[in-house]
Amino acid sequence: MLTKRIIPCLDIKNGRTVKGVNFVNLIDAGDPVELAKQYAEIGADELVFLDISATLEGRKTMHDMVLRVAEQVNIPFTVGGGISSVEDVDDLLHCGADKVSINSSAVKRPALINELSQKFGSQCVVVAIDAKQLDGKWMVHLAGGTIPTKLDLFDWAKEVESRGAGEILFTSMDHDGTKAGFANEALAKLSALVNIPIIASGGAGTVKHFVDTFTLGKSDAALAASVFHFGEIPIPELKKELRNNNIEVRL
Repeated sequence: MLTKRIIPCLDIKNGRTVKGVNFVNLIDAGDPVELAKQYAEIGADELVFLDISATLEGRKTMHDMVLRVAEQVNIPFTVGGGISSVEDVDDLLHCGADKVSINSSAVKRPALINELSQKFGSQCVVVAIDAKQLDGKWMVHLAGGTIPTKLDLFDWAKEVESRGAGEILFTSMDHDGTKAGFANEALAKLSALVNIPIIASGGAGTVKHFVDTFTLGKSDAALAASVFHFGEIPIPELKKELRNNNIEVRL
């Protein structure tokens, strides 16, 4: 059985870690370099670093911050935000990132997924999908959830897999920051539909929510922010509880 992964997410704006609810009302959650170091030390399996305003502001990810985080961690480290070319990814990998996460740029130019997986390997390419339910359908949104598209979540997931994505990071915008649990029904459908790992994001509030997303949602990894940043769920205790529920994790 493959071990399930616990992944803290550092949403970065103006050089600080921030957290909001449903993608808005952001509050400060600390220094990203310090947080990254702490997470690596207490047993996080991976880290995701998202420069959440890079696409909206039309700029590239902050390389100096990526360098500083990479110096502090010894676990896989995924970087996203403002990535739109092979050159962008080359730069970030040289700064110490292990994987990249693309979202808006992949929807605007799907061939980018093919280019990146061919150049760097699919294991390096995470496609992030932000979606919310509109009239009963899960629809993909871009630019930090600010731009709705006509793309269906499940159709897009199949396409990104076919183009060479190594993982999908699915964030339910409806659940984001609510601490009411992950979108397990959609996650289970995604997991049945594609053969690449699915990272669940949006809605973590209790240990049970993590248990549920691995059992009911069939997720391969669970990503969360505020419950980790503000010490509400310590990662070592979370992992022990997952083990108690017969969920295989790295302790």
